[in-house]
Amino acid sequence: MSNPYNPETVELAAQKFWDDARSFEVGEDADKDKYYCLTMFPYPSGKLHMGHVRVFTINDVIARYHRLQGKHVLQPMGWDAFGMPAENAAIQRGIPPAKWTYSNIDDMRGQFKRLGYGYDWSRELTTCRPEYYRWEQWLFTRMFKKGLVYRKNSIVNWDPVDQTVLANEQVIDGRGWRSDALVERREIPQWFMKITDYADELLEELDNLPGWPEPVKIMQRNWIGRSEGVELSFDVAGEGEPLTVYTTRPDTLMGVTYMAVAAEHPLASKAAQSNPDVAAFVEACKKTDAQEATLETMEKKGMPLGISAIHPLTGDEVPVWVANFVLMSYGTGAIMAVPGHDARDWEFAKKHGLPIKQVIAPTDGSRIDIDEAVYLERGVLVNSGKYDGLDFDSAFNAIAKHFEATGQGQRKVNFRLRDWGVSRQRYWGTPIPIIYCDDCNAVAVPEDQLPVVLPEDVELKGTGSPLKDMPEFVNVPCPQCGKDAKRETDTFDTFVESSWYFARYTCPDSDDAMLDERAKYWAPVDQYTGGIEHAILHLLYSRFFQRVMRDEGLTDVSEPFTNLLTQGMVLKDGAKMSKAKGNVVDPQELIEKYGADTVRLFMMFAAPPEQSLEWSDEGVQGSYRFLKRFWTAVQEHTAGGPAAKLDADSLTGQLKELRRKTHQTIAKISDDFGRRHSFNTAVAAAMELLNAINKLADESAAGRAVAREALQAVVVMLSPIVPHICHELWQVLGNESALIDETWPEVDDSALQLEQVEVVVQVNGKLRGRVTVAVDASKEILQAEALADDNVQRFIDGKAIRKVIVVPGRLVNIVV
Repeated sequence: MSNPYNPETVELAAQKFWDDARSFEVGEDADKDKYYCLTMFPYPSGKLHMGHVRVFTINDVIARYHRLQGKHVLQPMGWDAFGMPAENAAIQRGIPPAKWTYSNIDDMRGQFKRLGYGYDWSRELTTCRPEYYRWEQWLFTRMFKKGLVYRKNSIVNWDPVDQTVLANEQVIDGRGWRSDALVERREIPQWFMKITDYADELLEELDNLPGWPEPVKIMQRNWIGRSEGVELSFDVAGEGEPLTVYTTRPDTLMGVTYMAVAAEHPLASKAAQSNPDVAAFVEACKKTDAQEATLETMEKKGMPLGISAIHPLTGDEVPVWVANFVLMSYGTGAIMAVPGHDARDWEFAKKHGLPIKQVIAPTDGSRIDIDEAVYLERGVLVNSGKYDGLDFDSAFNAIAKHFEATGQGQRKVNFRLRDWGVSRQRYWGTPIPIIYCDDCNAVAVPEDQLPVVLPEDVELKGTGSPLKDMPEFVNVPCPQCGKDAKRETDTFDTFVESSWYFARYTCPDSDDAMLDERAKYWAPVDQYTGGIEHAILHLLYSRFFQRVMRDEGLTDVSEPFTNLLTQGMVLKDGAKMSKAKGNVVDPQELIEKYGADTVRLFMMFAAPPEQSLEWSDEGVQGSYRFLKRFWTAVQEHTAGGPAAKLDADSLTGQLKELRRKTHQTIAKISDDFGRRHSFNTAVAAAMELLNAINKLADESAAGRAVAREALQAVVVMLSPIVPHICHELWQVLGNESALIDETWPEVDDSALQLEQVEVVVQVNGKLRGRVTVAVDASKEILQAEALADDNVQRFIDGKAIRKVIVVPGRLVNIVV
């Protein structure tokens, strides 16, 4: 063939056309049905990996499909640019993080464009730019005035190498996720956002997100962790303050045999002053991280403090211990231990020889031995005095009423969710807009002094933040009294930037407000795509920020993302691609060898988007071979000249069958794209249709018209996945318009109508033949045709026919 497929030439030409036509730039149009399609924006590491390529291709396919459906599609792109990797790279290379970051952004932008993604680059955001983070600083000052942020001392996970606080999720097996250093527990002042004020709403509204995967909603429900229980007090002998605990199992109260407090609890601190062993234990506890998952798996250790609490129902003395599995930051920093009916308490009691008492028995009357195993089920109370014989609900209510009547306790709804600690002791982040004055305390930076700009030309030494050593940054007058004051040197957790960027894309150039009227047109995001690893924090914080912006009057929308797709990982040899494993595949090398469309096609064909994708070099080569066949099929067809106008009513036989298959394929791929997001089966259906076209050996005017219709349908339907080759082939087929401005093919229902149908014939339930009859053939005709079939005759010859079962259009079963 004189015009072989050259991916680079085809792709660069298509991309130039889109750029020149500004095909993907969109404004607001009230007369059009908007569709906001967004991928979780990337960290600018400098180089795309296959995980990036997969998620961004999935979203681009969805965006292009909805554009073909006539929607007014917004698909923006930007950069989650703050964070520790830039600091680490700056230290290693001796350059400021800003320079490294901006250079990486330029490189990655070029890689995105080479893959042909349909982004509106006019809306590009970079979170480390002052014009962006100015507005999150502004929102923080508004939250400060409303009491939605506060500062307090908090036990944190401290990375002694990176010199910063780590979120629980950044602690892996007791070590920092970047430095691999053993994490310590420290108490330092931190700024918090009161996400717990929205806990009920965040939980309840999950039920109104039908477009979210159920596993993600379950993870968020568990993270928010609403529970109903009783908060009650135990007096402590010789102490003025009681021990307050919260329990969801007040029915087990008579089974309390010891109490346990956190290492940082005032009772433990007091005991440590006079007991060196307790002091050493408390210090050792501070070397372990403050992550719940770590506490679940680590060895449970403790020491008696030598003091007793008084059981509020029996008056018995209950020993108080300090234990490494109790956290000061969770609840009250104290727990009542019921070893007979709590696995952790049972394990601890067994190890330290503490009493184990049964106070719950199975409802069926069966016997249990709690010395052998803990009993966790709800049942009926035993060994519980006047509460004996009560079931869980009755005991819960009776015991709660007792404490409410005596003033020693109350019913309480608790949440596992904690307020969001947003302070980070690092440089490369958004400065927290607070000034500390000896007279006025913490003062929010006034709006006319925002943004508090992060100095970008700095030298990093590897420990702590250089901001503390910059008097020109730190020393400022107090906005309230004018006296000498000092600026906060902590920066925001980078999750803050990613908690509202989706809203700013709608009005990225707004100088007067965080969001303007344009946000009302685009919000909420119709389709959001990203990794399951962000199921909890990023998505939860974004839902929280959306509500804060709503309550500030910036938007009427409560939920930021209507539909959510969480794509699977890209694996090679059964493992996630990583440099450490040596199984990384460079997208750039594949693009240079096969073209971007081949990479995109493989990504969409190899697996459904929600499942993990196993890398296959053979699969990539197979995708390339298909595109060459696709190219050749169109080129050879058009070499025969223009096709005549299709006369569907005159078609018969093979041509009618091919047209039926074309419209069956349109119906299937429309459903695969629009409803199911099953792109791999859509590709398979397109391949099958192309095979049928290639088998057609009819060069008549009618034959060429049917083939042309089928080829045009394949070109349009594959264009979201392989847009470059389809852009070119659309022109080759003689179309004057640009494919990007076309609409999705419509199903011709009349083409789907069958005149004849193949019916299965069984003898005694076993397949013995097939007959072709008219679609509206009567039962009598079906029976006659079945009995006349030569092969069927072999199996009924000489035998008595007891009955014939006829299912019109499907089967005939002859019982002999």
